Amino acid sequence: MQSAGAARRLGTDAALAHFKHSDPAWTWLANTDADTLVPADWLARQLDFADQQVTALAGIVRIDAIPGYRPLFARRLFDCYEIALDGSHSHVHGANLGVRADAYLDAGGWSPLPLAEDHCLWRRVRSRGWRTRASASSVVVTSGRLQGRASGGFASTLCAKLAQWHE
Repeated sequence: MQSAGAARRLGTDAALAHFKHSDPAWTWLANTDADTLVPADWLARQLDFADQQVTALAGIVRIDAIPGYRPLFARRLFDCYEIALDGSHSHVHGANLGVRADAYLDAGGWSPLPLAEDHCLWRRVRSRGWRTRASASSVVVTSGRLQGRASGGFASTLCAKLAQWHE
C-alpha cells in the first residue's frame, strides 16, 4: 500500500539501518516534506530541544504561496494558530517533526496510514510517556498546493481554510 506513512517509515528504516551501531537515545530523526523549505538552523533548533531531554518536537508550518491567490492569503493563512504564551501549540505536521530514535522505536514507528500518520506517531509517543514539546519556535515553509495526493490531507486543509475566508 502506498501512503505517506509507509513512505516515511521506509525512509526512517533506511536511516536507522545506516546508523544501526549508534545508540538510539543519541539518534535524532528529523522529518520534513519534499515540498518544504527548512531554515539553515532548523536541525540545530531541534537538537537544542533534544539537549533539553525532549524526545519529540512538533513545529509549525507557514505557506510559501497559494496558486491563484494574493501573497497575503499565504502569509495570513495560519495566523489563526493558537500559540500559548510559552510558545507551545497543539499542531502536528509531518513537515516539521523530530523524534529521538528510542522514542520512535518504542512507539512502533510510522503507521502506514494514507494521512494523519504524523498525528498517529505523536499520540503514540506521548501515550508511552516520552517527553514531547510542540514549539512555535520551530518553523518551516511548505507548499501552498491545493491538490494533494491524499484526500483529507494538508491540501484539503488549505482548501477548507480558503473556503472559510470566502464566506
